Amino acid sequence: MREFIVEITTTIPDGTSRSEVDERRAAEAVRAKELTASGNLVRLWRPIGEMRSIGLWRADDEDDLHANVLGTLPLSPWMTFAVTAVQPHPNDPGRP
Repeated sequence: MREFIVEITTTIPDGTSRSEVDERRAAEAVRAKELTASGNLVRLWRPIGEMRSIGLWRADDEDDLHANVLGTLPLSPWMTFAVTAVQPHPNDPGRP
């Protein structure tokens, strides 16, 4: 699988009920665990005080990432994605 750095910004539409937001967030946590188990979600960070996430994701290619990974997130209708395909750097200290 290829690796991608994905920046996700979530914007909750005006007028959305608190209960819908809570339900989607709970479903999002479940889906994130599933995507971690399948190897698609590797790491996830949130900049302090922001409704934005930065993550390391894996998929066969960018189309697969959008259609079968990011597109399955319960909050995806409210998200925008900035995707950067990455590969290991020869000087990466974390490389085996």
